[in-house]
Amino acid sequence: MTMTSKAEFPELSCYLLPGHTTTPADAIAEAKQAEALGLGKVWVSERFDVKDAGVICSAALAVTDSIHVATGGTNLHTRHPMVLATMCSTLHYMSGGRFELGLARGVAIRNQLMGLNSVSNAQMAEGIQLLRSLWRGEKIMGHEGKMGNLPYLSMGDWMSADIPLHFVGFGPKSLRFAGQHFDGVHLHTFVTDHGLRRAKSFIEEGAELAGRDPKDVKLHSVLATGIGLDHEGYLRKLVARMATYMQAPGYAEMLIALNEWDPEVLVAFRANEVVSSMAGGIDSVATLEQLEQISELIPREWLPAATGNADECAQAWRNQLRVGSDGVVIHGSTPEEFAPIVAAYRQLKN
Repeated sequence: MTMTSKAEFPELSCYLLPGHTTTPADAIAEAKQAEALGLGKVWVSERFDVKDAGVICSAALAVTDSIHVATGGTNLHTRHPMVLATMCSTLHYMSGGRFELGLARGVAIRNQLMGLNSVSNAQMAEGIQLLRSLWRGEKIMGHEGKMGNLPYLSMGDWMSADIPLHFVGFGPKSLRFAGQHFDGVHLHTFVTDHGLRRAKSFIEEGAELAGRDPKDVKLHSVLATGIGLDHEGYLRKLVARMATYMQAPGYAEMLIALNEWDPEVLVAFRANEVVSSMAGGIDSVATLEQLEQISELIPREWLPAATGNADECAQAWRNQLRVGSDGVVIHGSTPEEFAPIVAAYRQLKN
């Protein structure tokens, strides 16, 4: 029942509701616009406010006909495995096989605040095995393991849902793990060309270790995109996003390790008075004046993105494919905003 993409540009995808939002209904128009532009997929990143993954994915699938809709991502441990399996199979059958599941570990500090333990590789491997078993119509009986005590789970013998599973993450160990167990890998914004090449090599190592063909694990790079950004747009779309990532303990460290950047930049950033006094995520609460000050703490080379005019942005998208990605996830812009880049990209391909 899994559908092959009929899109003009199956290699291109984008986020719905990129970043912070208070108007989740915008996802409906964005999904329709992305499909009309010829994109192969849209992704939904879950936030615990008005961005519930199941609800947004359902809305996007209901108003489209061919585009695939994926979580990018949700978590294995915020829903009971039976609840998560049911959400996914419902979206799969409702859409004729257009739903894909992207799973992330979750941000460490968020897990702690919610009273959740971090998700280990062993738990992730066990969890996705349980999901796949349930989607095949198999019964889970007397299970005791990393996913907890599960006496009996069954979705029915008739179930046969082949749902692609993507790993959403970017640490070297995690990427090797993903190469062993997942159908695809969804990286992170602000990965450099050097970091992208390293990520691909880690995934290939993992796939080969598991006796898999590395080509079976699709790599999706994530590229912040802003056509014709003025200085305020640069601050709000690029600086604010990176600064928010750098706030989270343990989060930016992995990005720095993948790109092989200087970790002392992060130390100085977190010690800065403007940053340390911020009451919330910088992309949600910082003023323009504060972002101006914060921008001086983040090197320009830490903000790789598709910027400039439509032709320059289209070249940046294409470069991601040349460096090694199988697909490009457009981040930070809505379909309405990046539509001129798609037209330029079409010309590049023709």
